[in-house]
Amino acid sequence: MNRVGRVERVTKETSVLVEIDLDGSGKVDVATGVGFYDHMLDQLGRHGLFDLTVKTEGDLHIDSHHTIEDTALALGAAFRQALGDKVGIYRFGNCTVPLDESLAQVTVDLSGRPYLVHTEPENMAPMIGEYDTTMTRHILESFVAQAQIALHVHVPYGRNAHHIVECQFKALARALRYASERDPRAAGILPSTKGAL
Repeated sequence: MNRVGRVERVTKETSVLVEIDLDGSGKVDVATGVGFYDHMLDQLGRHGLFDLTVKTEGDLHIDSHHTIEDTALALGAAFRQALGDKVGIYRFGNCTVPLDESLAQVTVDLSGRPYLVHTEPENMAPMIGEYDTTMTRHILESFVAQAQIALHVHVPYGRNAHHIVECQFKALARALRYASERDPRAAGILPSTKGAL
């Protein structure tokens, strides 16, 4: 069974197309108009081994907020669609990723219930190129809302804003990969005592 999601989201502010294959090889084709965000989405696809296509056109003449937010919403919806019935997956995943002086710890539960816990160092540089560093939490909030997952992201320390954000995306990619992979010992089993995820 192919685990592929495809979502098109069109508003007065943005036009977004996201396609994701959870059983891919990390092939990525991303263009949002926000260079650092493209770099982060590239990390997500490559380290998650997801084949990922993202094409976003947004009102960047205002700022990058709508473009980043709507892309994250569409990505979350496509991820949820690709998961399908979740039968046979591991469900839980976690990963800790260092990036020079920064460290990110990410744990995920593909629970069907959206919840985010997010901490990162205060007093980060406000911008990385055209990327507003306060948007990282909002990206995760938007993704979680549509993917309907519980996500805990903790960056206990770090100095460089680029490293602090990037290690979060790398750890997220790995945690999502581990959680969404099929468990050979649980084929045909839904990983929930409730009978639903």
